[in-house]
Amino acid sequence: MAAREPALTSSNATASDAKARPKRSTSGHLRRIARLLAPYKKRWLLATLALVLAGAVNLALPQAVRTAINDATRSGTTDSLDLMLGLALVGFVALGLLTFARHYLMTWLGQRVVVDLRDRTFRHLLKHPPGYFHERKTGELVSRLTSDIQSLQHTVGTELSMALRSALMATGALVILLATDAELTVTMLLIVPPVSFLAVWVGRRIRAAARKMQDLVAAANSGLKESIEGIETVQTFTAEHAEAERYQGRVIEAFDAALDVAVARGGFMGAVQIAAFSAVTIILWLGGRRVVGDSMDPGDLAAFLIYTVTIASGLATLSNIWGNLQRAVGASERIFQLLDETPAIRSRDNAVPLPSPRGEVAFEGVGFSYPSRPDVRVLDDVSFRARPGDTIALVGRSGAGKSTVVTLLARFFDIDDGAITVDGHDLRALELEDLRRAIASVAQDPVLFSGSARDNIAYGVVDATDEAIQQAARDAHIHDFITGLPDGYETLVGERGVKLSGGQRQRIAIARAILADPRILILDEATSHLDTENESAVQAALERVMDGRTTLVIAHRLSTVQDATVILVFDQGRIVERGTHEELLASGTVYPKLAAAQLVDGPS
Repeated sequence: MAAREPALTSSNATASDAKARPKRSTSGHLRRIARLLAPYKKRWLLATLALVLAGAVNLALPQAVRTAINDATRSGTTDSLDLMLGLALVGFVALGLLTFARHYLMTWLGQRVVVDLRDRTFRHLLKHPPGYFHERKTGELVSRLTSDIQSLQHTVGTELSMALRSALMATGALVILLATDAELTVTMLLIVPPVSFLAVWVGRRIRAAARKMQDLVAAANSGLKESIEGIETVQTFTAEHAEAERYQGRVIEAFDAALDVAVARGGFMGAVQIAAFSAVTIILWLGGRRVVGDSMDPGDLAAFLIYTVTIASGLATLSNIWGNLQRAVGASERIFQLLDETPAIRSRDNAVPLPSPRGEVAFEGVGFSYPSRPDVRVLDDVSFRARPGDTIALVGRSGAGKSTVVTLLARFFDIDDGAITVDGHDLRALELEDLRRAIASVAQDPVLFSGSARDNIAYGVVDATDEAIQQAARDAHIHDFITGLPDGYETLVGERGVKLSGGQRQRIAIARAILADPRILILDEATSHLDTENESAVQAALERVMDGRTTLVIAHRLSTVQDATVILVFDQGRIVERGTHEELLASGTVYPKLAAAQLVDGPS
């Protein structure tokens, strides 16, 4: 018996660990967001170059105004004003071109980061085992991949660019002002530190409120998805009004949270504008007195005012961006939390490949409890062996542990005790992708995707030829039906195959398993939705597929198990009887009762 490995960590524990980790600062999150731009350094550098050049042009224009006005007032001619007009027009054209380049490049970067982040997050989510999704609402995960990631697009594509531009302009203008008139500049700067402290304080409030708002939006999306998916149940129980009221309550909560964000941001922006324009007014008053007293040239005052407005507008822009960045940080926290969660089931670093599996399966003293119910023993000391060509039927009442056996074989969970081996290798030592590629299953209620009939049959075999797909469909007795559809194999089957009957969905799932050509085949009453004629034909096709392969059958009907190599009878998580159909009828105690009831039973 293999040594016991640590029990599987539950999804709840994973989420709790993620919440327990110390929260990153705003700068930490921004650095992590900025790292998303690393693959696109050249475009980022070009965008930054365009931004710097545009800033230089903007900072140079007030100097032209200063020189022109001073020359005009001293000489009494307009020559310098005419020259200033020409230079300004040239500068405006250059600004327009540079602005276009910066906007295009930064928008491209923002959209590209969204694509990369969605792709990365979705790929990471797909690595988690089913238990992870059992503990989470699908709508919340969808909200993370849509609204949360989309909020980062504006940050990366626009906000960072505007923040750099505003910071560059404000800093450059401040340096020039200090060189022009230090006393007036110090007067203006008396207003800046309080605004900076206010920005930090309000930013924290915005971040907390934004995080709350995003959580409430995710909860509303989750409820919406559940209502739509369960629309038949909703309408059967006339619960439309209750669902609408529940959804309205959730969106109103999100609305109230959004108002909290708006109040914080709006109040801060208003305070910044009051401070900024008060500074401009005070500078105009002090500078005007100096011009009247001949201690300052009119051109110097004009340039000083332009630079002051530049700083004021830069501060106003930065205040708005600061609020948006806090909102983006709130969204990024949720996204990065998903990315930081390590899948509970994954391949080891030194995993053993399984390039040519034979399909020999062995359970040795397997014990297991689901992470969500650690005190309930689902399997207890389960042992059996299946060789290529064997058909192992699993029978028993609901909750006996039959379905758990095949769930563990696909390694959707790790066992607590004992060992499960394939071709002599412990499942936990195998390359996970190789293991699952060796297995195909047909469920009693198979899952189809919203693509075409062809896509669903070829699911998992991306390079399948049309001939191979059609042959699999013929073997599953679904080819004639598909070719009779308006678009043949390209006909869309609808979400979860809703445009097809239960029997048609089941036959497409059987064709999918046939095409996958697995070494281990799992059948969960794979012909339950078929009529007698089609069941006989499809059963014959399945028997051809089962030939030479290891087959595990979760049986709910007597006809399914009569020809099995071995029948395993489960009761309360243990194998209580085993043997052929005839042997168990002759010597069993539980099996004859199940057979008398025709093994009609639900999944376990």
